[in-house]
Amino acid sequence: MWRAGVLTIFPDMFPGPLGSSLAGKALATGTWSLDLVDIRTFATDKHRTVDDTPAGGGPGMVMKADVLARAIDAAAEDDRPRLLMSPRGVPLTQPRVESLAAGPGVVLVCGRFEGVDERVIAARGLEEVSVGDYVLSGGEIAAMALLDACVRLLPGVMGAAASVAEESFADGLLEYPQYTRPQVFEGQAIPEVLTSGDHGKIAAWRRAEAERLTRERRPDLWARRPLGKA
Repeated sequence: MWRAGVLTIFPDMFPGPLGSSLAGKALATGTWSLDLVDIRTFATDKHRTVDDTPAGGGPGMVMKADVLARAIDAAAEDDRPRLLMSPRGVPLTQPRVESLAAGPGVVLVCGRFEGVDERVIAARGLEEVSVGDYVLSGGEIAAMALLDACVRLLPGVMGAAASVAEESFADGLLEYPQYTRPQVFEGQAIPEVLTSGDHGKIAAWRRAEAERLTRERRPDLWARRPLGKA
């Protein structure tokens, strides 16, 4: 079983969308598990305080190292990667998702406020991971995105292996355009090649379209493609 642990001050946000669709079915059948840890339960004062003012001054609050460390120690007793969802982290990519999905699971720390005391990041070996160049109110939504990306790759979760092999980022390319019935929609017909029955021509068209979309929309991805790969 692939095990996910989530440390948060808002455990009621979970499973949220992860309780529906493919991820929800896989959770119900035991393909993966979700363990929630309420960080506040590791505070020692009557107010269950998890944050304090930033050293050196400034706006907002910072999550306390001692409280978070106790929560991590209680939740992460094995060798699963310990990830801190953070806008300053390394961008999450499909290869990284595939690597995480192939492992035993993950322990995700959901930051809040202005961030987390740097000392606990270093002391507990947290790897900072970002889901994009923007700032969320906290790490919970980012954690859900990471978990959904991983769970869908677990054996038996997706209905067709080919769906995974041909989707966006599978070969460093965005996915080609998709069409289905009706044959004509508001005057626009499905490209003729897709209804030709010629599987070679269909494959070539899809490849060319994937390359075109990647060049146009994600020149950064296109530039990273190995030499010799069009």
